[in-house]
Amino acid sequence: MEYFAVQVWTGHEQEFARRLSAVPGFGDALLVPKRALSIRRAGKIRREERPIFPGYVFLASETAEIGSSSRWLLRGSRHFVRFLPSTLEPRPVGERDRRLIAHFMSFGKAADTSRVTFGPDDRIVVLEGPLKGLEGMIVKVDRRKRRAKVRLDLCQDSFLIDLSFEVITEPGKA
Repeated sequence: MEYFAVQVWTGHEQEFARRLSAVPGFGDALLVPKRALSIRRAGKIRREERPIFPGYVFLASETAEIGSSSRWLLRGSRHFVRFLPSTLEPRPVGERDRRLIAHFMSFGKAADTSRVTFGPDDRIVVLEGPLKGLEGMIVKVDRRKRRAKVRLDLCQDSFLIDLSFEVITEPGKA
């Protein structure tokens, strides 16, 4: 499976994918990997789903190229910005990026909360969830908000995202 990165207006990823999923041939081909966050506002905690890669939608394809009619349909859609790395010659994302996308898509519709514990020297140990396998990319841990800031590299661009976690205490420890 090949993935093409389509840059869209930030905040309009789901709308872009939803509108094009009704077009024959696109169906489930447009992917918007999401993460679940617990947001506290006015003392109430709500669960929100936000895109993992803000401003990006991924087009899944069996072949290593996009047909010209599909390319023009996407380019003419509202909120389209460009194909990566070039709108004139869209290419599938590299192997490292494909593994990263597949990692988040393996959690289904929205990457849920990771389960972690803290080991010696207050180092985070991920037991399960979207943070599993990304331990080396964690830049900062906020225990109060229960979030880990992770540096992701995608299409030669680096950015930080927050992923939520739940602390699991081991039996016999307080």
